[in-house]
Amino acid sequence: MFEFDTINSDKKTSARTGKFFTPHGVIQTPVFMPVGTKASVKTLDNKDLEEIDAEIILANTYHLHLRPGEKLISEMGGLHKWINWNRPMLTDSGGFQVFSLAEDNKKQKIDDNKIKTKVVISDDGVEFKSHLDGSTHYLTPETAIEIEHKLGADIIMAFDECANANSSKEYFTEAMIRTHNWAERCKAEHEKLNKNQDIKQALFPIVQGGIYKDLRIESAKFIDNLDMPGNAIGGLSVGESKEIMYEMLETTDKILSKNKPRYLMGVGTPEDILESVERGVDMMDCVHSTRMSRHGAFWTLEGRFNIKNEQFKKDQNPLLEDCNCYACKTYSRSYLRHLIIEKEILGLRMLSLHNTNFLLNLMSKIRSAINENKFQTFKKDFLKRFNTKK
Repeated sequence: MFEFDTINSDKKTSARTGKFFTPHGVIQTPVFMPVGTKASVKTLDNKDLEEIDAEIILANTYHLHLRPGEKLISEMGGLHKWINWNRPMLTDSGGFQVFSLAEDNKKQKIDDNKIKTKVVISDDGVEFKSHLDGSTHYLTPETAIEIEHKLGADIIMAFDECANANSSKEYFTEAMIRTHNWAERCKAEHEKLNKNQDIKQALFPIVQGGIYKDLRIESAKFIDNLDMPGNAIGGLSVGESKEIMYEMLETTDKILSKNKPRYLMGVGTPEDILESVERGVDMMDCVHSTRMSRHGAFWTLEGRFNIKNEQFKKDQNPLLEDCNCYACKTYSRSYLRHLIIEKEILGLRMLSLHNTNFLLNLMSKIRSAINENKFQTFKKDFLKRFNTKK
């Protein structure tokens, strides 16, 4: 279980295709993983996800811990049974949300409807206030792993500290060392719990180190030496430039084991997917495909557009010609524009369906291109046509 088999490797880049075996099915890589933060991919149901062939979805430990709580989900038989999803699942440890939600609240004016979140970090763990009701919670590596075991996803993430992109090198170093110590504690707790349950779970530790090459090298070596079924790369796409992100990926690509999947956390635009796959990434996730839908945005092969624009008012074409999603096979841009402007739920659902399907289709084409040894040509042709500035 949790074996990773490489199918084909690109001759000129680090792009590769593979299969990752889990208790709930085989994941074809490279793969994009739709995010169901609160155990639901926003506006989409399981049938939608199955029809667009989502092989694996995510849920978030932080949000599910706060509400409804891991105890209830465990009593309901775990995430898979509770949401009736029979394909692989992954849960984030919640570390990113603990820090990012506190950071968000520092940046904006607090009003009567928002709970101010304060985070106190120590080497033992993190104390924070719930963004829902202000109640105080404490997460350690051990409690985070206990929660994830009760949730029951196939792949679970180690508890880490994702330092702000504007941090000093001194603080990036401190956060990295803390992440390494926490990863060891997560591993110990995970292995103890794994012995006493029938369904096994794979723990992925996370590479940190911010925007510094020497720290990324140190972190990648440490994380790889933990010898877990897969490795993750965190702390990127959080405010640094694209060039720096790609440089950090190239750095870790040279160190992380080739016989294990690499998961780049929080990345999911078409151009970033292509650049990341070229640098050896096998798994990616992002809320972008559904979040942008709520603002009326959608992808075509020419780039990103907004359905609210006047040009689509009388446009009888689908969002994308030859797209196989239900939205494109059923509705015109004109009608979808009307739905979005009127804030109808159907419009949000159809754009979310299309955008998520767009990324899954892109991944399928990427896998085919790698297997046919045509990845570089495919990437060049796609990006030449796809205007990232729209």
